[in-house]
Amino acid sequence: MTREIGMERLGLDAVTTERTLLAFLRDECASAGLRRGVVGLSGGVDSAVVCFLAARALGPENVTGVMMPARSSEPKSLTDARVVAEATGVRSRVVEIGEMADGFLKLVPDADDIRKGNVFARCRMIVLYDVSAEVRGLVLGTSNRSEILLGYGTLHGDLACAINPIGNLYKTQVRVLAEHLGVPDSIRRKPPSADLWIGQTDEGELGTTYERLDDLLVRLVDDRISPERLIEDGMDPEFVRSTEERVRRNRFKGRPPVIAKLSTRTIGPETRLPRDAARSRRRRPESDAKTERSQE
Repeated sequence: MTREIGMERLGLDAVTTERTLLAFLRDECASAGLRRGVVGLSGGVDSAVVCFLAARALGPENVTGVMMPARSSEPKSLTDARVVAEATGVRSRVVEIGEMADGFLKLVPDADDIRKGNVFARCRMIVLYDVSAEVRGLVLGTSNRSEILLGYGTLHGDLACAINPIGNLYKTQVRVLAEHLGVPDSIRRKPPSADLWIGQTDEGELGTTYERLDDLLVRLVDDRISPERLIEDGMDPEFVRSTEERVRRNRFKGRPPVIAKLSTRTIGPETRLPRDAARSRRRRPESDAKTERSQE
């Protein structure tokens, strides 16, 4: 019974999802007084989907795709990223991050692969936010719901963005949307990787497939089925408990920093104001210098 529920909840109406996300990108950019987007193109399916969406929502001439290889990156990742840029028609550029990362890593010669990977991810976000200031656009996030729930990402690195169109889609759902959008098969079917070192794959680090993880996550998080019930229904106890613990420990990565409450309205949900969408759309793009500056 619970297995059927889990699989059903991972279904996706790709047409409606596309329409919703295109509106999201247009509205969020307009509300910031901007009309351009910046996407880090890794050669993977997540960044490809965001690039396809952004090109359709904002127009390819208003999207900049940035490819940021490190010295340890797989050469094919750059090739696949170029395929996405060409398929969508967005503006694109290559920014090597090797020297930038090496400038810091030479100070920590004992850093392991995880620490080096974090440095690469944060160097890439420095580049993206600099490009966003140059072109006056928003940095578009490319982390999916599976990664955010599991904490599989780097704070102020690949998890950073101004807005994220796919953050509420599980990895398996992103793949469905990718097929609908026309992302090339070679990119949709390749093993997912953050491209932090040669041979690195997401599923290799996570220890299982995204299909298996998503099937569990949708029941634990979305359907609120207890771990005990899932174990009773035949799921592997160690897998259920370790995944639940990982989600619990990494909650802080999926929310803004917690601010100690000392006033009646703490920065965050308590200071949100109603959005005047109509006024935002009437504003002339790029007219608000303070908004532009805040993206740097």
